[in-house]
Amino acid sequence: MKILAPAKINMFLQVTGKRPDGYHDLISLMCCISLYDTVTLTFGNGATAVVCEHCDVPEDSSNLAFAAADLFFKSLGKTEGVGILIEKQIPVAAGLGGGSSNAAAVLLGLNRYYGYPFSHEDLAAIGVSIGADVPFFLIGQPAIATGIGEKLEAYTGLENLKILLVYPGFSVSTAEVYKNLNLGLTKCKKKLSYSLLENEGFDVRQHLCNDLETVAASKHPEILTAKEALLKQGAIGALMSGSGSTVFGLFDNSVTAQEASKALLSNDNWQLYLVDMITSDAR
Repeated sequence: MKILAPAKINMFLQVTGKRPDGYHDLISLMCCISLYDTVTLTFGNGATAVVCEHCDVPEDSSNLAFAAADLFFKSLGKTEGVGILIEKQIPVAAGLGGGSSNAAAVLLGLNRYYGYPFSHEDLAAIGVSIGADVPFFLIGQPAIATGIGEKLEAYTGLENLKILLVYPGFSVSTAEVYKNLNLGLTKCKKKLSYSLLENEGFDVRQHLCNDLETVAASKHPEILTAKEALLKQGAIGALMSGSGSTVFGLFDNSVTAQEASKALLSNDNWQLYLVDMITSDAR
């Protein structure tokens, strides 16, 4: 069984506070994009095993896809396993949610194979114990996320823009970014309130914001270099996704996006991906 596992971008990410359990509360507007890992499940295995050729992806129980399979079978009350082959296209530890998307793909695939024993709410409850973004990838369409990211409300107000991703060639530790976040210096609250996002809509020309960008860019200035390059090439907005390091530019037509991609090819350290928003779950 093959499942496409999409990447995501955060159009808006406001950190609203730190919880006693160490997690952070946030408000985020997320959407999936047409950059995919392929997850292949094989059944009849005595134990779960993960195979991935990417050198930075673990193949043991620390892999989120492995954890998803393990929790699924425990919740189902079965001692079976599944073979998981992950073909990576999404950059690793780059703010695009690849690991969480892989975990969601495993949960969706296993649930389908075993005849849908779990409701969407059940899968989301399993998923959030693996990673805060996993419930989002289970719905696969734009959503406003609150809490630690697990409370989701589908969002239909996004323009369908062309997206150019710049992966600058290095990973960023999410834990380190949050560790160095100063809540007193966050700025996204000034740009957009939850009620405005919910009721009046999101304007990419005004509301793009990520409270984690300044933290990540202070240690990795190339994040701002990529952002400035995208804006110089005609992006109507540009922003770091998640905790970084990937930066995305939004373009209102394909021609400008393609010309920008060609112009930025001269930077040998950058990987470029020209992608589309996914506005509905077609899996």
